[in-house]
Amino acid sequence: MSVDPMEAIRATFFQECDELLSDLEAGLLDLQTGAGDGETVNAVFRAVHSVKGGAGAFGLDDLVRFAHVFETTLDEVRTGRLAAGPDETALMLRAADVLSDHVTAAKGGPAVDQTAAAVVAGELERLAGVEAGGGAADEEPDFGFVPAALSLDEPSGATGEWRVRFTPLAALYRNANDGLLLLRELERLGDVEARLDMDALTGLDAFDAETPLLTFQVQLTAGPEVDEARIREVFEFVEGDCDLTITAPDAGGDADTEALLARLMLEATPVEAAPVTAAETPVAVAAAPSSGGGEPLVQTTIRVDLERVDRLIDLVGELVINQAMLAQRVNEAGLARNGAVAVGLDDLEQLTREIQDSVMAIRAQPVKSVFQRMPRLVREVAAATGKRVRLVTDGEGTEVDKTVIERLSEPITHMIRNAIDHGLEAPEARHAAGKAEEGTVRLSAQHRSGRIVIEVADDGRGIDRERVRAIAVDRGVIAADAVLTDEEIDNLIFAPGFSTAEAVSDISGRGVGMDVVKRSIQALGGRIVITSRPGLGSTFTLSLPLTLAVLDGMVV
Repeated sequence: MSVDPMEAIRATFFQECDELLSDLEAGLLDLQTGAGDGETVNAVFRAVHSVKGGAGAFGLDDLVRFAHVFETTLDEVRTGRLAAGPDETALMLRAADVLSDHVTAAKGGPAVDQTAAAVVAGELERLAGVEAGGGAADEEPDFGFVPAALSLDEPSGATGEWRVRFTPLAALYRNANDGLLLLRELERLGDVEARLDMDALTGLDAFDAETPLLTFQVQLTAGPEVDEARIREVFEFVEGDCDLTITAPDAGGDADTEALLARLMLEATPVEAAPVTAAETPVAVAAAPSSGGGEPLVQTTIRVDLERVDRLIDLVGELVINQAMLAQRVNEAGLARNGAVAVGLDDLEQLTREIQDSVMAIRAQPVKSVFQRMPRLVREVAAATGKRVRLVTDGEGTEVDKTVIERLSEPITHMIRNAIDHGLEAPEARHAAGKAEEGTVRLSAQHRSGRIVIEVADDGRGIDRERVRAIAVDRGVIAADAVLTDEEIDNLIFAPGFSTAEAVSDISGRGVGMDVVKRSIQALGGRIVITSRPGLGSTFTLSLPLTLAVLDGMVV
């Protein structure tokens, strides 16, 4: 069955959107905590810019318009005209949530709450100093064809005249970038005059629609503060996807040609787009060295349909079984263990185990895919409860099998909601207790003794054991005269229908949640332990197997 190339490219675009949105949120969180710098701002800007460019290529107008407003505000931060303080960063995180909603809707998911999106867009406009309902934020982004002669205004009064020769490669468009947007970025550095070099155009009989043939010849007039490094920054996120030559004022020749050619030799030959799905597993491979032999290997990834990986795992499992059966038959036949056949079987067993371990490593994914969903959850629950909450994550790179990853999201979501709603106190109560008004929820992961251990901890009030016991007695969970240890009392919160909430709300109080968490963890072959100190907080520790796909057995 043939696959529509545009649908394959569209699927790849959405896959990259997920990565870009993850980078966007991580960068904004760094800015919020003060860990970010100028490069963080640039990375955040590029993420929104790339999403907008790709969305424009697919005609996703609502996504483009919101991204344009967001990008305008980020540009104010990037140029230093707007400071990214706590309030500004909080707004940008909300904007990142709306941008994510637009991407989800474009995939065919739930529609965007247009009222909420319009409120965030309006706040971004005011933050960027754009008059509501007009100006740059209301400007329709242009993704059309560049005319043969292009003159961009706002002369800088500068004296240096740089010459930039820019030829897009096919990879640039496959990655949903746009040459016109790069020219607009150059415009920020000074006065730009651009024209198209169409010498490479061929007749229709030899025309290849997937091969770019146009070259941009740009003359940039800029001030002394603009150097080659500043110009290259414009093209840094398409480096390797274009042929770029920059000639300094009064300089002759293409000084960077040799270095450029060396870099382009590492580019892989374009291949036909393959169908992809939402559940794809990245596989690390090493690109072949250039013919010169002097360039280092480049680490890259390929996207593989998960069904192919699962099929490979099934076949390896059959291989392991057959290898074990063959070894058993040899033993039953009475062949000496030091015989050539037995030695060969030992080698086969070793190779089979290495193949199995390697294939399982392909399925392994970092828990980041689950952790990155939690900051938005924390913001939403904090807003609903009127609490100030900071989420701290650790060990996002800890790898675990995909079968476990897919079933971790729900229990972790329940525990974080529970930590904020029940564990953390209101700001005034924390202040009265001598704590910081902002509560902390910590989410961490690590490998320990061949298992993955995930902890959800808060610095809240801890478990009120007297209240928990009273509720358990009232609901008939335990007898009134039951003698329980502190640990046993803490574990009462896992009883079905148990809740300490005083009123039913959108967040909790219906008696479902922690019992669901325990059942989910046990279904994964794991266990959950509570550690709580009154007045200081609680920690929920999950211990899970690294994989559910393969179990070792023993023939008895």
